[in-house]
Amino acid sequence: MLQKKICILGAFAVGKTSLVARYVHSMFSEKYLTTVGVKIDKKVVEVGEASLTMILWDLHGEDDFQSVRTSYLRGMSGYLLIVDGTRLATLDTARELHQRARDTVGDVPLLCVVNKDDLQETWEVTAEDLSDLARDGWDVVQTSAKTGDRVEATFLNLAKQMLDA
Repeated sequence: MLQKKICILGAFAVGKTSLVARYVHSMFSEKYLTTVGVKIDKKVVEVGEASLTMILWDLHGEDDFQSVRTSYLRGMSGYLLIVDGTRLATLDTARELHQRARDTVGDVPLLCVVNKDDLQETWEVTAEDLSDLARDGWDVVQTSAKTGDRVEATFLNLAKQMLDA
């Protein structure tokens, strides 16, 4: 059985832990719990003929007081960059984390996940911002950890990309 390390990166309170909880446990909680350091979960998925154990590293949020340690990134086979659609500043944080990840592990599969699709009427991230990301070569997907929309498909897409890499 194959195992792949996936890092979940983003600013604080973008929904990283909520996305992982929705994906692994089919749960969502309105309570905000800050991640200290890293929380690791596993999920086994079937991708075509392959059985893949996804080791999900839910890293603490990046903010003015703490940054993601590059040692957490080493050995990852892919990553999700999480952006909060309601906070434009989280897009800048995702760009910085993307550069740090590339500097640490090179080019590995990634998806930019714009979360909180259920709150789209309050989004600060615009369609133009998403187009800019696509022009930069990023695969962008919109999800909602709260409703579960496109969460399973997002993780499965990353799994397929990692197996094809």
